[in-house]
Amino acid sequence: MSDVSVAFVGTGADPETPSVDGFAMAYQHADAYERLDDCRLTGCADIVRENAEAFAETYDIPDGGVFEDYEQMLAAVEPDIVSVCTPPSTHAELVVGCAKSGVVDAIHCEKPMALTWGGARRMAQECERRGVQLTFNHMRRFGQPFREAKELLDDGVIGTLQRVEYSWGNFYDNGTHAVDMCNYFNDERPAAWVIGQLDYHEEDVRFGTHNENQVFACWEYDNGVHGIAATGPAETMNESDWRLVGSEGFIDVHLTDELAVRVRSLDPDACEDRTYESLTTGGSAIDHAIADVVDALKSGRTSELCAANALNATEIIFGGYESVRRRGRVDLPLTIDDNPLEAMVDDGTLSPAPSDD
Repeated sequence: MSDVSVAFVGTGADPETPSVDGFAMAYQHADAYERLDDCRLTGCADIVRENAEAFAETYDIPDGGVFEDYEQMLAAVEPDIVSVCTPPSTHAELVVGCAKSGVVDAIHCEKPMALTWGGARRMAQECERRGVQLTFNHMRRFGQPFREAKELLDDGVIGTLQRVEYSWGNFYDNGTHAVDMCNYFNDERPAAWVIGQLDYHEEDVRFGTHNENQVFACWEYDNGVHGIAATGPAETMNESDWRLVGSEGFIDVHLTDELAVRVRSLDPDACEDRTYESLTTGGSAIDHAIADVVDALKSGRTSELCAANALNATEIIFGGYESVRRRGRVDLPLTIDDNPLEAMVDDGTLSPAPSDD
């Protein structure tokens, strides 16, 4: 495969005015594809035609590649790769539809993976069954602080990893990044169980999906390493956004207030502080993610953004929500199909006060 054709489902509206209603992520995806010499942008679809037309004008996509219906677009342009940049509640239907079209070799989908655990599993199963590469935009994996913290961890500067903690964001929307990074640090090991509790007194809807105000969750990986998530007011539990606790010290990874990695080890010579001017070099994190997706397709290797890794993070998140619903520990694999947080809001178990927005 020499030349790769790319199409987009869900262009979004104005990329200059991002909000929790939409970030128009297709523009960031398209910028990244355009920076690659072997990619051609051939089509786009959005249920609001004006959005698709504006996107097409920005990226010189011909009129014949502009659609409101994504299935018509797939049939007309037969892209090699499709970027799905719609709200999470639509991901499962669109990804499965793209896979079933028979014309797509790869799908790169925005995060979170899906609205429900059943939807996430169906996406992965359908793509695997049909030989379609499925990846998710967990692009923070390519950030310098994360890569170098992982290298330090693997070099043994804090001994044997015992626990991974994060105190950043929430548990679903940007929590999918946070849990994914915990899994990255622990070599993508699956979790054995998860237990959690949350507070949801004030409505927080992001991209059409409920997100709790505060969560505290703990899980154990199958290799005995533990994970901890503390969001909302508990974000101050650690001085950093991620903390990797080992048998001989810890590594702090900072993302929000600063970009830094700090090593505190029992070996004084191993202690150090590293700071960074930008999250990545040689392009944005999305540039690196898209380049990895394209290279994986062309070379036949598995991308680290693969569906299997995304499922690991998604199972922990929905397992945490299911623990709240059951009021007890949840042993994995997870056997539910729904989204327990959405279900608890729908049935009145949780009654957040409507937001002012």
